[in-house]
Amino acid sequence: MYAWESGPALVQTVDFFTPIVDDPYLYGQIAAANSLSDVYAMGGRPLTALAIAAFPQDGLHTDDIAQIFRGGFDKLREAGVALLGGHTVQDKEIKFGYAVTGAIDPKRILTNTNAKPGDRLILTKALGTGVVGTAIKFGRASDDLIDRATTQMRMLNKSAADVIVETDGVHACTDITGFGLAGHASEMAIGSNVTIEIDVTSMPIIPGVREIVSTNKSGGMTTNRDHFGSGIEFRADVPDDLRDLVFDPQTSGGLLISVAPGIATLVAAHLQKARIQASFVGTVREKASKTLIIG
Repeated sequence: MYAWESGPALVQTVDFFTPIVDDPYLYGQIAAANSLSDVYAMGGRPLTALAIAAFPQDGLHTDDIAQIFRGGFDKLREAGVALLGGHTVQDKEIKFGYAVTGAIDPKRILTNTNAKPGDRLILTKALGTGVVGTAIKFGRASDDLIDRATTQMRMLNKSAADVIVETDGVHACTDITGFGLAGHASEMAIGSNVTIEIDVTSMPIIPGVREIVSTNKSGGMTTNRDHFGSGIEFRADVPDDLRDLVFDPQTSGGLLISVAPGIATLVAAHLQKARIQASFVGTVREKASKTLIIG
């Protein structure tokens, strides 16, 4: 964040990744939604974007490249964000995303370091995009499952951010991306000096994902487990597939919102009125020996 002498502060973020779906237009849309997400998680308003792209010299049709850029542009336009330009290089592996600049009220910045004991946790998108992305890579995902996952990944976190930024009692927020629910919740707990308890029975999961978890585990899932696992206590009755899903890296995931208990139900109702999924997935506790308790 960069604070001007007066008026809103400036926030900047950058994100890009390799294709997670085969359709170039959808890939562009998902990359744009993902790149904007950090600004929304802070309670900011994205204003401008610069495209960042890498394409192979051979083997990719120019129409596919155009569709990637078109998908991203259309999603930026939906968000009210101006595309100012960008930079493209040659690379063997396709990569696409944006550097995003936004504005934020310096007195109303949401971080992942202010969750308070007693808060309830709301998650605004279902889990499982990492599993689906792996299944797509190996031709093991049904068309219906792909449609459900891509519809979610294309969805902006704008409406959810609009609700929480106007609400007193929202203490902390983060978007769920590459570290998965377990990783980002752990970071929130560590930064806030609390312990977070996740109820796996309440976790929203993309329909059809649980049936394919065991055969579609990404490398990122293993990395997240290795990195965050020592700080996590699993209750004995948590099934293996749900243990895996809390570590599943998400693309363009939802917001994890820590809300004062007295207004949590109202915030969830406002999110649902805005057509945003709002699932209560856990609570914040006083700091204990473990960062995260999953049961």
